[in-house]
Amino acid sequence: MKYLRLRDELLERLRAMAPGEPLPPERELARQLRVSRTTLRRALDDLVSTGAVRRRHGAGIFAVGPKIVQPLTATSFTEDMRARGMRPDTRVIEFGVVLAGARLGRRLEVSPSAEVVRALRLRLADDEPMALEMLHVPAELVPGLDAETLGEASFYQLLAERFGHPVVNGRQSIEPTVTDHDESELLTVPLHSPALLFERTSRDADGQVLEFVRAVYRGDRYRIETEISLLPVVAPGLMSGLA
Repeated sequence: MKYLRLRDELLERLRAMAPGEPLPPERELARQLRVSRTTLRRALDDLVSTGAVRRRHGAGIFAVGPKIVQPLTATSFTEDMRARGMRPDTRVIEFGVVLAGARLGRRLEVSPSAEVVRALRLRLADDEPMALEMLHVPAELVPGLDAETLGEASFYQLLAERFGHPVVNGRQSIEPTVTDHDESELLTVPLHSPALLFERTSRDADGQVLEFVRAVYRGDRYRIETEISLLPVVAPGLMSGLA
């Protein structure tokens, strides 16, 4: 029970801290909380493993801030961050035009020889890296699109207002993963950190595929939330009248 109270007290303290703010040194924190350093270290290790804090070797332990709730709906990262009072930013790491090939052609429902705009984007909120997205778009749908334009505006807004293809629906899968070397470096997290892998295909009102996106979101900064509903229970005595 003492350990659980300590963990709750640390979490309460973290809620009042800004992202990136350091906790006091271990010796001082143990004195403040009136626990042994061994017990404190165990609690901090648990918080590091769940993503509540980040340990920087030689520098200490830092708050990461509350996790961002990601609903199971297609949303614009830019508008989503603005709605949360955060400042969104996008850095285009790679940008070019490639041939679709067989696998990507199937995803985008285009010929393997069709040209595809491919862009690797680092998404940030208040200057903190949040996600890494590899975007694929049939080149014929976005004539004249360049890296500078893509880095300055919401892609969904560009699709709708500049290219006349508003996103109407799509399909998205989510699975747990860990970051590789390049992802860890760009997201500023340790190698093999927990992450969420999103794969999304979006369509316009005519059913045309507009994009295929593969995105890695930091597991320490995101959690998935959805609403559920239960089907009404049919009384056994009524079942005989149902076909």
